Amino acid sequence: MLHLRILAPTAYTDDVLGILGDEPGVSSLAVHRGAAVRPVGDIVHADLAREVANDVIQQLRATGLHHHGTIELEPVHTWLSRDGLDAELKSPGSSADTVVWAEVAQRSYEDVELNWTYLSFMTMATLLAGIAIITDSQILVIGAMVLGPEFGAIAALGVALVKHRYVLLATAIRTLVVGFVVAIAATALAALAGRALGWVTLEDVTGPRPETAFIYTPDKWSFIVAIIAAAAGVLSLTSSKLGGLSGVFISVTTVPAAGNVGLGLAFGIGAEIWGSTLQLLLNLTGMALAGWATLAIQQAVWSKVSVRRAKALDRRRRML
Repeated sequence: MLHLRILAPTAYTDDVLGILGDEPGVSSLAVHRGAAVRPVGDIVHADLAREVANDVIQQLRATGLHHHGTIELEPVHTWLSRDGLDAELKSPGSSADTVVWAEVAQRSYEDVELNWTYLSFMTMATLLAGIAIITDSQILVIGAMVLGPEFGAIAALGVALVKHRYVLLATAIRTLVVGFVVAIAATALAALAGRALGWVTLEDVTGPRPETAFIYTPDKWSFIVAIIAAAAGVLSLTSSKLGGLSGVFISVTTVPAAGNVGLGLAFGIGAEIWGSTLQLLLNLTGMALAGWATLAIQQAVWSKVSVRRAKALDRRRRML
């Protein structure tokens, strides 16, 4: 169940009430006339099944309301309502499977913002990956994977392609490129400092590393894992259930590969740089493609559901 709050100029209120009143997936509806100060107008509250959110938002956007007022959606985690249960039963599909595109787009724009927090987490994750490689520690590799913030920007690439939001696409690419460049540069500088202090040697980087050798030796399995992980991650982001998201962060070696590139640059080891760069590009490509394909399939499926709903509502109106 979702809660919808609308701040609408008075001229839009009747249209809003008409849209929500005709929707069987809306379980409750209230209006506070004259309660809104900015914009001057009314406040409308409604509870609706998650399955109908896209159609309702689309109809509200068609009125131009979002240019002059506010449309807000938030999840209702606990609710007790017979009308709410009836609204969900009347709505086709499953709430857990429903992709609320407005929610996904909003999250994507937040995840691709290039800010101090993103660069800090990216740098710390890559530094941790560098230490993991030096000490040949899988535990630290996993820690670096979990700490890395890059998946949100990678998922945003798929959202941008599916919804044709090219500003989001350009921003996501810039965030990924700048984030990895800054993190790799910081790791290379840290490795140079460690080399000067005698803490890191050439043998640490080029010697046998049975626990972390996969970082710079990409193969077909790297690409397959990236595809599966990205598909699972996108499903977790678009679903109301987020249980599988943490598994994505410990499946793909983007950040560890970036850490190894930094070490390779510090010691001038071409094989390490090339192998890790290939691993990084392979993972990013696989995840971007899988994210796009997963979202495209979800959009195609829910488009058919929306068409069936529109036909059913039209039949219902004719009967009335």
